[in-house]
Formats: sequence, structure tokens, C-alpha cells
Amino acid sequence: MHRPAGDRIPAGLGRLRRRLGFDRNVLRRRIDRIQWAAGLTLAVVFLLAAPLLAVAAGGRAYESGVRAEQHERAARRQVAATVTGPAVVDGRYGNRVVPAVWRAPDGTVRKGLLPLAEDDRAGTRRWLWVDRTGRPTAPPRSRSRTVIDAGYAAGGAVLAVGVPLLIAYRLVRRRCDRVRDAMWDAEWARIDPHRIS
Repeated sequence: MHRPAGDRIPAGLGRLRRRLGFDRNVLRRRIDRIQWAAGLTLAVVFLLAAPLLAVAAGGRAYESGVRAEQHERAARRQVAATVTGPAVVDGRYGNRVVPAVWRAPDGTVRKGLLPLAEDDRAGTRRWLWVDRTGRPTAPPRSRSRTVIDAGYAAGGAVLAVGVPLLIAYRLVRRRCDRVRDAMWDAEWARIDPHRIS
């Protein structure tokens, strides 16, 4: 019996519906329906939990990053450093460095070795980030790093939800496959009792 032309399901959608188990195929066994129900339940759990946890984890990471930005901006200063001599090789790490002087935030003069930058020579002035004591430090945390960290946290939350659910589905499927195999063996034994396993 054919469906009316307006009631037909596109071929691609029909295949997808059959593959996902949303058809009324009488050939599906009870074990097939159990596997389908377990898969559907786990998918619904994922679709409900993953977005909520991703938003929560990403939001916390973002807020933490913004606080770190504010703290580092308050605790670090950019000062002008003057190169005082030629480049040398740092004995500890083998990197090329230059001696330089700069003023700490409290006004005291500091001396130290800075990584060699392009065109560094005696008298060159360059900008340097220092902490409250005047020691060289990294620049304050950037907003882009905060956003990236929040994205990683959100992605990690999705994986933390999805991976265990995927493992659970694989275990359910393995168990269902074993039951199906046993059912096939029983059917073959009933049809052909002399069949050699």
C-alpha cells in the first residue's frame, strides 16, 4: 500500500529514521528495542547535562580569569629598562641575554639580565614588566587568554559528560550484541540441529 504523495518521507530522512530506530519495523527484536531505548536515554542525558555543565564550567573559568587579569594589572608595572652592555650567554640555560638597569615601582634602581631582543645594544631602551619589588615578570594576563581558558573549560565539561555516557553505551551495545549472537545460535540450532558450531 502506497502513501499519498504529500505524506511521503524523503529517502534520506527515512534512512536516518530507520537507522535511529524510529520506525515500526516488526523485524526488530526486543533486544534491539532495549539497545535503542538505552541509546536514546543516554543521548537525552547528554543533551540536558552537557550544555548546563559547559556553561557553568566556562562561566567559572571566565570569572576566575577576569579576577586574575585585574590582580595582575594591579600588581605589575611596565617600566623602561636601558641596556648597559653587549649580549652574553647565560650560563644556566645557554640563552643570549643583555645586562640592563631599570627603576622598580618604589624608585630603587635594579640591575639584571634580560633576554636578548632584536637590535639590543648598549644604550637601547626597552619596556619591561616588573612586579611590586621590581623583579622582571610576565605581562599581565590578557583577555584573549581568559576567553580561551573558558572555552577549554566548557569543552572539558562536555567531554567529562560525553565520554562516560559513550562508554556506557558501548557496554550496553556489547551486552546486546552477545544476546543477539546467542539468539542467532539458538535459531540456527532449532533450524539445523546438526549444524557444527
